[in-house]
Amino acid sequence: MRFLVARCRVDYVGRLTAHLPEATRVIMVKADGSVLIHADGGSYKPLNWMSPPCAIRVSPGEADGDVEIWTVENKAGETLVITIHDILHASEHDLGVDPGLVKDGVEAHLQALLAAQVERLGEGWRLVRREWPTAIGPVDLMCRDGSGLAVAVEIKRRAEIDGVEQLTRYLDLLNRDPLLAPVRGILAAQEIKPQARVLAQDRGIECVVLDYDEMRGHDDPGTRLF
Repeated sequence: MRFLVARCRVDYVGRLTAHLPEATRVIMVKADGSVLIHADGGSYKPLNWMSPPCAIRVSPGEADGDVEIWTVENKAGETLVITIHDILHASEHDLGVDPGLVKDGVEAHLQALLAAQVERLGEGWRLVRREWPTAIGPVDLMCRDGSGLAVAVEIKRRAEIDGVEQLTRYLDLLNRDPLLAPVRGILAAQEIKPQARVLAQDRGIECVVLDYDEMRGHDDPGTRLF
């Protein structure tokens, strides 16, 4: 991973245009080729980023005070131009192979339960594989619906916007595979935050709420008020 703290301005041109005026920010270049721009705020989300695969071209600054210009472009033709005015810190670190996210007991159990009860998602559904691999991590479940179409299912205990973003990235990669495409997505969770539901629906991702106790067989319908 390459890590810079620098005064910079950032311009993005793609599905829309966006501009970050000059300020001190953190620039991260990961081994997978992704580039992320962070500020000292805004929680974990970058201000702007470019997902892999993408190419980085470094050229000399064009104006007085510019140290260098990074032009980051992906296969879709989107461009992120980072104009660096001053580098305050620069370092590179080999982080090695990451073992991946170890899910908590409830989330892992939800995945196993839904894999065994995939018909909850629809009549005629079948499980293709758990932990379907992609270049950026495994999708929890890969299924085929009643029509035989591929469906990627991401399972969360509590689904928030980052879960939608994660599934969106998976779908982008999966739909590049002509043997799978078209692939649609389902975000399945015990609880789905309203903002996550709105974003998912905007991106054509279906939301499914899971009843953990019922799936485990611990739910007694006779004790329910509703």
